[in-house]
Amino acid sequence: MRKSALYFFGLVVAALVALGLVILSSAGEANGLRLHNDAYFFMRRQFMYLGAGIAVAVLAAAFDYHRWKEWPFLAFLMYFAVLALLCAVFAFPKINGSHRWISLGPLRLQPSEFAKLATVIAVAVWMDLASWKVELFWRGAFWPVAIIGLLALPVMMEPDFGSVMVIGLAGFLLMFVAGTRILHILPFVGLGGAVFAARVLTNANRMARIKAYLGMAVDEAGAVVDAAARNAAHQSQMALVAIKRGGIWGVGLGESMQKQAYLPEAHTDFIFAIYAEELGMVWTIVAILLFVAFFALSVYIARKATDRFGRFLTIGMAFVIFFQAMFNLGVVCGALPTKGMALPFFSYGGTNLLASFFAVGTILSVGVHSYRDSKRLIKRNVFLG
Repeated sequence: MRKSALYFFGLVVAALVALGLVILSSAGEANGLRLHNDAYFFMRRQFMYLGAGIAVAVLAAAFDYHRWKEWPFLAFLMYFAVLALLCAVFAFPKINGSHRWISLGPLRLQPSEFAKLATVIAVAVWMDLASWKVELFWRGAFWPVAIIGLLALPVMMEPDFGSVMVIGLAGFLLMFVAGTRILHILPFVGLGGAVFAARVLTNANRMARIKAYLGMAVDEAGAVVDAAARNAAHQSQMALVAIKRGGIWGVGLGESMQKQAYLPEAHTDFIFAIYAEELGMVWTIVAILLFVAFFALSVYIARKATDRFGRFLTIGMAFVIFFQAMFNLGVVCGALPTKGMALPFFSYGGTNLLASFFAVGTILSVGVHSYRDSKRLIKRNVFLG
């Protein structure tokens, strides 16, 4: 493990956070005035979340990741605590048609963000403890899928299909990396996909978004076929307008037209559209390259980890952030159906930011402790040699 890789990783994260704050200061202005009579409402709160997130990252980085597998009860204590929170959301009123949040006065907690992390940790611990038995059906496939499914089920019932995708894909990725046989994974992938598709097909809101994506909101004459689909298509259309308007160099920071109520979620799920409009294609490419660098450096840290548990944790945490980023960009560019999935380090929101920083801290923990382990091993070999 090269120490420089850890410094580069930290710099990449810092650059993403900095760009996120810069664009949020502009993207949240109009909605801050409209909703809270304060142009800097979202910015101030994001700084509070950022302070808490940095503290979480420092604690996670300082925590020796080996403890998760040495004290497996700790991993599963976290797992069942998150499960309890996922069940608790149903005691609170729906917001935008979903039971996703636990409202505590002015604060709102979204447990599905923590469910992604708990899935990675629990599956990584299980697969590491299973050792060579991952090739067996029960130890390597059935029980890991049960761990994934127990968290995915309440998230699907909320419903939050985006988080279900992240939980399922992250869990199956770890199973594959750990050595579970493909023939053991495929039946569960098919079953999970069928259940997921059935839930989507019976959910009017999600089907409206799919219809909008397929251009089924209006007929050839321009008559409205499905009003819900037309409404779902509005944000995608406005996002594309923002991207086209930005061009190569952008219209200038703070000069976005689309954030003026044309794009309702300008400071959350569609913040990247405002980023592209104001800063242009050049800075858009910079942001994408930073996310790619984040994942590439994470893979490097995973490869240099001194044990396979470290590799599992790093790959899982990096995938959770990178997949969400790429999915969000796909939605904003119109390549994917509209789905409320935050852009890590950019979108306004405390729970997502805390979860992202926990993932960053865990990756750093693997990198730092692997670096120290490798240095101790070199010293011992020199001494014995």
